[in-house]
Amino acid sequence: MERYTFEVGSFAVNCSLLVEDGEALVVDPGQEAERIERRLREKGWTPVAILLTHAHFDHIGAVAELQRRFPGLKAYLDAPDAEVIAHPFNQLNPEYPPTDFPVAPVAGLEALAAAKGFRVIRTPGHTPGGVCYYFPQAGLLLSGDTLFAGSVGRTDLPGGDMATLMKSLERLKALPPATVVVPGHGSETTIARELAGNPFLQ
Repeated sequence: MERYTFEVGSFAVNCSLLVEDGEALVVDPGQEAERIERRLREKGWTPVAILLTHAHFDHIGAVAELQRRFPGLKAYLDAPDAEVIAHPFNQLNPEYPPTDFPVAPVAGLEALAAAKGFRVIRTPGHTPGGVCYYFPQAGLLLSGDTLFAGSVGRTDLPGGDMATLMKSLERLKALPPATVVVPGHGSETTIARELAGNPFLQ
């Protein structure tokens, strides 16, 4: 599996393309649909799914446009976050205007996850439906805004809950220490590094 991670939008969301056998998983396309499409078409990759770690506007801004450009492309999101997509608080004009698009529940990812070698770890707290995507063979965790290098996602937005987030972090602490963590924003890290220095994982 190849991974290409790059920042998109004014909130510098880490969007990742995970590619195997010419098929790409698009993770958290927060903005810049044209740039993402250009990368896919230049490389000859076919997007087979959009994987969303949660529904905050800065992580979903390009979904509707990508679905328009790639008809039939499904976006997967855990059900508790579905109502967040079009909620009035979930926008920041003019760059992130109101949006809405069809989503499929992450529970429907079983076949694709088995084929691509990943699993969904439910990690509510930053949002009610937050998830991480874990690729054990690649030693990779896409943590969204659950876990950052040296910190964790904020819980003061609607639906956030620190006690719930702390329980979710316990699931991530159990992953192999060498696991590379790609957070929703900022620099990459490892589980070992966070266990050693992140105060929220002590």
